[in-house]
Amino acid sequence: MDLRTEEPFWLMRSGIIQSFPSIKKSASTEVVILGGGITGSLIAYYLAKAGISAILIDKRKIGMGSTCASTALLQYEIDTPLQELQEYVGFENAARSYQLCIEAIAKIEKIVKELNVEVGFSERKSFYYASNKSDAKELPKEYELRKQIGIDLEYWEEEEIKNKFGFSAPAALMSKDGAQIDAYSFTHHLLDFAQKNGVQVFDDSEVTEIKHHKSSVELTTKYGLKIDAKKLIIASGYESQQFLSKKVVQFNSSFAIVSEPFEQKELWLDNCLIWETARPYLYLRTTDDNRVLIGGKDEEFYNPKKRDALNDKKAMQLEKEFDKLFPDLLFRTDFKWAGTFAETKDGLPYIGAVDERPNTYFAMGFGGNGIVFSLLAAEIIRDELTGKQNNDAKIFGFDR
Repeated sequence: MDLRTEEPFWLMRSGIIQSFPSIKKSASTEVVILGGGITGSLIAYYLAKAGISAILIDKRKIGMGSTCASTALLQYEIDTPLQELQEYVGFENAARSYQLCIEAIAKIEKIVKELNVEVGFSERKSFYYASNKSDAKELPKEYELRKQIGIDLEYWEEEEIKNKFGFSAPAALMSKDGAQIDAYSFTHHLLDFAQKNGVQVFDDSEVTEIKHHKSSVELTTKYGLKIDAKKLIIASGYESQQFLSKKVVQFNSSFAIVSEPFEQKELWLDNCLIWETARPYLYLRTTDDNRVLIGGKDEEFYNPKKRDALNDKKAMQLEKEFDKLFPDLLFRTDFKWAGTFAETKDGLPYIGAVDERPNTYFAMGFGGNGIVFSLLAAEIIRDELTGKQNNDAKIFGFDR
């Protein structure tokens, strides 16, 4: 599957951070993790911490699928607003989903501190503004629901927005909880830890066949090597859909640009995360080297050639959107890329097992806060493997 154009910012900046070998002989293990992006690396980290024997394998270089093209906003806000999400899964599950995302951001920060690595992590407030007056009518209810479940946020009206940001919007929510990270670098550091603690990591090793047995799973690589495991975890990002007969995701094309570095350190209020209510939405963040990253202008199709042909046009549109918000900041695009993006009907991830693939777990954390969902998947699957009861697993199950 063609996941992205060739020059995403994080890959261009960091290059190949660490090399891993391809698998050269058949092996057996307790668990195989299929996928070496941010999702697979978080799972490998959690399994290493739990002392579970595991092999992680990827057909590409580590982190070079969607992970190196991720815009890597860490948000508790799910793409589906709380008031809409409760219509899909009920208020209790919707509320818990939002709370779990807040907890996950804090856990990611804890992991970064534990590893003592520089991965561009920083806490950021999240500013969610109404794109029009119609959307603004929904924000007071959204504000009250979030306050009701203990989320720390403020409701701002047009005058306050204008005074603090310089641009106009009819209403907005300013939330305390949010962060940003370099997901590509984080992936490599997670796997460095996992490898040092017993997880075997292989890249450039394509799996061409999976056989499910009564109490095991057998994977075959393109060179005919076998990997036998008691359990398989499919953490293949957007490519995970190919392993399911039921379609659970909608594939879109998304676009992003990164500016040249700015001289001033604070580009807008607290350099917070910025995004809007419109769908598809525009979003902005800064980077640890003082650039601005803008994403959005999504298109509802999966067609790599058509997607890539739009890249220049979409970059210009994103520049214009930035200029509308911050006309005094001279944005000069330094990097631009396009990628495949997937979302689920309710905005929640799919985590867990399905009957058609015995001894297998899926970690499908999609949407605007896919990294946060990936951490939740890592914890849920770790608990399944260790026999620990996880009361939140049902929220993200395939039978919801």
